Formats: sequence, structure tokens, C-alpha cells
Amino acid sequence: MSEGTMQRRAQRDQRDQRTRRLNRVLVCAAAVPVMLVAGCSSDSGSGEGKDKGAGATVSTSKSPSPTVQAAAFKTLPEPCEVLSEKVLEELVPKAKAGKEGSSDDVSSRANCSWSSLDNNGVKGSQFRWLNVSLLRFESDVTRGSGDKLAQQYYAKQVRDAKASKGARDVKSEPVAGTGDEATAVRYELKKKEGTFKQQTVVARVENVVVTLDYNGAGLAGDKTPDADDLMKDAKAAAKDAVASVTEANGPSGSKSSSKPSSTSSSKSSSGAGKSPEPSSKPSSKSSKSSKSSSKSSGTS
Repeated sequence: MSEGTMQRRAQRDQRDQRTRRLNRVLVCAAAVPVMLVAGCSSDSGSGEGKDKGAGATVSTSKSPSPTVQAAAFKTLPEPCEVLSEKVLEELVPKAKAGKEGSSDDVSSRANCSWSSLDNNGVKGSQFRWLNVSLLRFESDVTRGSGDKLAQQYYAKQVRDAKASKGARDVKSEPVAGTGDEATAVRYELKKKEGTFKQQTVVARVENVVVTLDYNGAGLAGDKTPDADDLMKDAKAAAKDAVASVTEANGPSGSKSSSKPSSTSSSKSSSGAGKSPEPSSKPSSKSSKSSKSSSKSSGTS
């Protein structure tokens, strides 16, 4: 066989091999769409099942709105009328009209004070100062119930009374029969005018906190008043003040009538400043005269 013949045969063999390879590629290429179609057909059926499962009815019910127990008391009594004339005569015998403190919301925050100076001439004089503060807490879904907020403030008031600046010989004791809880704190304050005997009674009834401050001193050489007598009077007055809060809210102001509420208060009381420190100077004038018809609100 000549060299040219062998070369041509080799070229034909190469062309035949390329042709066979090309045919195999075309056959495979033609088979791919069939597989894809088969695969899509199979997946379509499977996917349809999944879609049906995903399309199942889903509950659209929403979580219930948060609620909080409604506050029992909705208002406060007139601060200068929480104590009867009889009680005022015993605690501050020479007092004139009560002096009502300023407040931006008297239904939530109020206070009234009285001062008395019984001048005995060369024998000296007896000074008395009385202040009643009332703070009402409204229920709030974010902060809690009015009762809970009042409990927190009550505890703070007791702590503050025990930690009063300059207080000496501090003593405290629970007070029975006055609201839901009550604590009495007593101590002495030394001032240049004399020794002042301070009595503070903090009481909570439902969502209202009552803080009663009462102090006395013998000035210009008069004897210092007996702390036990002052404390007895302070406890009786605090009991009357708590009763006034209950009466101001009528028969509906009780826990039994309270219902859960889902609304927060439009204006929440978040606390009040400490009661004024005892003063050795009587008030020369009052901003508001107490009514002569002020009634007794409770018994001691």
C-alpha cells in the first residue's frame, strides 16, 4: 500500500471518529430536553401537593389585648376637708384656714397644711404643724395596676421618712385599722428654735397613698410636747383621712367592683415630692380657706 493511500485512509478514519463523536453529542443533547420535561412533570405533581399543603387555612385570630385591673378609686377628696373641725382643733388648736397646695390634677394629687402657734407669753409657746398629702395612682397596661403602683410609692414614702435629714432616734411601727397597710415613723429634729417631735403616718388604701406629717415643739422656753401624745393624734388623723378617701369615691370604690381595663391612664401619677420639712414659723396666711361645714370623715 502506497504512502498516499495510507494517509488518506488515516484521514478517513479520523473523520469517521469525529462523526461518531458528533452523533453521540447530538443524541445526548436531544435526550436532555426529554429528561427535563419528565423531571418537570414529576416535580410539578410534587410541587402541586406542597402548594396544596401550604394553601391550608391559617388562623388569623390576633392575640388578646393586654389588660390590667382597673383602679378602685377614681378621685380624691378636698384635701383641706379630709379632717373634721374637731380633729383639727385637737391637733392644731390655734390654726386658721388650711393652706391647699398647688396641683395640676386635683383628682390625682393634692395636699393641705395647717400651722398653729399657741403663745403663752413669758412662758413660751407651743408650735404645731400638720400636713396631709394624697396621691392617687391610675392603672396602666405598661406600668401595672393602680394598687401595685400605690404599694411601691407607699414603701418609698416609708423609706424616705426613716431617712429624713437630721432625724434622731428614728422609730417605726405598723398601724392597724388604717387602710390596707400603714406605718408610723417618729423621730426628733434639733433646730435653733427648739426640739421638734416629728410624726409621719403613711397609709395606703387601694390605689391611694395618704401621708400625714405632724410635728410639735415648745418654743421660747416652753416644754417639749410628749411624742406619744403627738403620735396618738397623728394616727387618729391618718385614719380619718383614709376614711375620707373611701367616702369620696362612694360605694363603688372597692375592689369587688373593679373590672379589668385594657386602656392606660391618660395621665399617670408617678410619684410626688417628700412632705415639707417641719417649720418653726407659722403660716401668716392661707391660699384657700377651709369650709366651715367640713364634716367628720371616719372615727379614731
